[in-house]
This record gives sequence, C-alpha cells and structure tokens, in this order.
Amino acid sequence: MPRHLGDKVLVCVAEGFGLGRIPFAPGTWGTLLGFVWIWLLLAPQNFWLYLLGIVLGFFGAVYIGGKAEKILNQKDPNGIVIDEIAAMPLALLGCLVFTGPAPLSSFLQPGKWHLLLLSFLLFRVFDVLKPLGIAKSQNLPGGWGLVVDDFLAALLVAALMALITKWSL
Repeated sequence: MPRHLGDKVLVCVAEGFGLGRIPFAPGTWGTLLGFVWIWLLLAPQNFWLYLLGIVLGFFGAVYIGGKAEKILNQKDPNGIVIDEIAAMPLALLGCLVFTGPAPLSSFLQPGKWHLLLLSFLLFRVFDVLKPLGIAKSQNLPGGWGLVVDDFLAALLVAALMALITKWSL
C-alpha cells in the first residue's frame, strides 16, 4: 500500500480517481472516465492536438501505471484503470477520421450517438477478450504490459469504427 503522499496521489490517478476501486467492472468505469479525456482532447477541435493527446496519454499511462504496479506490488491489478482511460480516445479515432474533431456533444445528436456507444461497447469486448494475440502483450515488462493490450484493443476498435462511420454517414 502507498505510504507517502506522492505515492497515494499516483495510485489515485492510476485508479481513475477512485473509480478503479468500485468492486464490480472497474475497467468499465475506467473506460467511461475515458470519455472525459476524449472531451478534453476534443475541446480545441484540433485533430493534431487530439493525436498528441493519444500519444501523451499512452506514455503517461505506461509511466503512471508502471509506478502504481510497483507501489501496490501487483502486476496489472484490476483497480488500475489508467490504461482504459488513456486508450479510449484511440478507440474513437476511427470516427473522427470521417467526422472531424468536433466537440463530444456533437456525438450526442441524433444519427451520431450510436458511434459513441458502439466504440465503448467494442472497446470493452476487445479489452476483455483480447483477440488476435493481444493477450501476449500483457507479458511486456512494467507499465508496458499494463497499457499495450488496451491500445491494441483500441486500435482494432478504431479500424472497425472507421468502417462503421463511413457506412453510417
């Protein structure tokens, strides 16, 4: 358990500010918190800033998640959800290729809200099932093993969502 304030803050961030401590489906709660990260990245309505946020989120999650694993002395504990939070913008990227970096609220309009729901559901399914050998990436050391599987799952979702978005618009 974390002893120092810095360690407590780091674990709190890795646990999605407490959402990872919810006893049922912590990864799902972390994925939902990922929509806050998406909202922040979409606010400037700049595609390149969105991409930069995905990259920074990835490396930030590797660092913070890896440190939290060491503090908690556990490999990929259920409560660490920073990997789901950071990966969710990548899952939605496939939609943005065709819709542009509009505010998140634009996805809540008729004809688009299903894209958010579907990206969320597909990400959860791929994150849990880890198809196409994604599970092997969990063997990577430290925070890499924690995060890479989520980003690979999100990459699959992004590809599917690009196809779905192109067909539905």
